[in-house]
Amino acid sequence: MTANSDRFYPEQMKNLLSFKFENKDEETVAIVPCVDGVGLDQLVADFERAAGHSDPAGGYGGLIPSFYRFGPLLSYFLGREEPVQGGGQGEIYVLSCECGEVGCWPLVAHVRLHQNKVIWDGFSQPHRPRRNYESFGLFEFERKQYEQTIEDLVRCHGVD
Repeated sequence: MTANSDRFYPEQMKNLLSFKFENKDEETVAIVPCVDGVGLDQLVADFERAAGHSDPAGGYGGLIPSFYRFGPLLSYFLGREEPVQGGGQGEIYVLSCECGEVGCWPLVAHVRLHQNKVIWDGFSQPHRPRRNYESFGLFEFERKQYEQTIEDLVRCHGVD
């Protein structure tokens, strides 16, 4: 941990964004954002269990672009599409329910764009508004790596 040891996830100079893929069936693929090689679904489930949230802890799955109109994924992950819960520009679903539906059990984050970095913070679980996620994250990505990873996702895996 760094000097800011009250955070659940250790802050680093920059985190690395990647994606893993989960086949829901023969035609449906979910994309799970990963931070430093660990699925965000696992990171938040671990956080929730450690915080004593057992109603449930976890229950998250990847985003399924064919189930929800995210808009162009690069624009979506830069927070340039409509906010998902009405919480202001830059608000996105980063995970859906394990069933694949974002309206069922999503994890929401705020995307903050800076010249050379992208930050994910302000996490929330809309169906459990009393849960406090202040100490989950802040994830800071180098902007070029972040954008390139999403462009590769779109190009190589045919999602958009």
